[in-house]
Amino acid sequence: MVNLTIDKIAVSVPEGTTILEAAASVGIEIPSLCYLKDINEISACRVCCVEVEGEGKLVPSCNNVVQEGMVIHTNTPRVREARRTNVELILSQHDNKCATCVRSGSCQLQKISNDLGVLSVPYKSDLAAGKKSFWTTTFPLYRDVNKCIKCMRCIQICDKVQSLSIWDVSGSGSRTTIDVSENRFIKEADCSLCGQCITHCPTGALRERDDTAKAYSALGAEGKVTIVQIAPAVRAAWGEAFGMPTGRATVGQLVAALRSLGADYVFDTTFSADLTIMEEGTELLQRLNAGDLKDQPMFTSCCPGWVRFLKSQYPEMTGRLSTAKSPQQMFGAVAKSWLAHHLGIEPENVYSISIMPCIAKKAERE
Repeated sequence: MVNLTIDKIAVSVPEGTTILEAAASVGIEIPSLCYLKDINEISACRVCCVEVEGEGKLVPSCNNVVQEGMVIHTNTPRVREARRTNVELILSQHDNKCATCVRSGSCQLQKISNDLGVLSVPYKSDLAAGKKSFWTTTFPLYRDVNKCIKCMRCIQICDKVQSLSIWDVSGSGSRTTIDVSENRFIKEADCSLCGQCITHCPTGALRERDDTAKAYSALGAEGKVTIVQIAPAVRAAWGEAFGMPTGRATVGQLVAALRSLGADYVFDTTFSADLTIMEEGTELLQRLNAGDLKDQPMFTSCCPGWVRFLKSQYPEMTGRLSTAKSPQQMFGAVAKSWLAHHLGIEPENVYSISIMPCIAKKAERE
């Protein structure tokens, strides 16, 4: 164990522990923007700097390990001034229109700026314009270059975890930014639309395309019968957005909310997941009997993100995919057929809305 002092508190932590982790172990919060444990520990944002006695310069706490006898100060005037300056510099290249940002209220940059009491930015604004700020509005993944803080999280999560390397550093100096790797357009890249870069972005630089206006339009349209299907993951976690504890947000509440919004029917995608099992199981038996799977297995096609990944990274294995539709697509087809058969509703008057946990479903819909 390594013994040290942080803000006059005696701390004892295992060897190899970072200053950031050591402080957290005794309830001292050091702000950070770029840090992701074991994935992104490059100290790019410099917001987590602390003062170490005996060191002339401030030390980034996210990638410096503790040493025996260290005396650390995390909130001195010098530290606060450095953090404030670094955040102000980041904000000078950031679109600060928080009211129209999807991450307002859950943005790490916004929280740190508020905690530091930043009410104005003394530096000249330097935002991208013209072609530099262009991004397609039709792709399920949307990137706003003027909200990017160059933290590199998206690059690292895509490289080290997803292994797709969709993102990379572009430009140099103050012009450094993040863009699609190999000078490609996002539609040309091998993106599987897993959404991990969105999940790990600390600001609103990466987000999913918002299709809620289409859903509201369908819910309010005369003559339209709207069917909503809910993915199991959404059913289990939807209450988190409202601060509800695990298990408090029930399926009944979710169905009631959707019905009050105007949905005519609400179903669980679990139903068509069972259909998928039957379809894929039947196909597996047929292909086994035909000798098609003598040397290689058959893969499920239930996840559009997985299908995109396989087709782009291992195209030679595409023939191993099941030919069955995904649960989302099966449900859409079955629901329209069921309503037409039992209630006499024309399929073109049925609008199917999917509430799903990943953006690959958006691409599959199209």
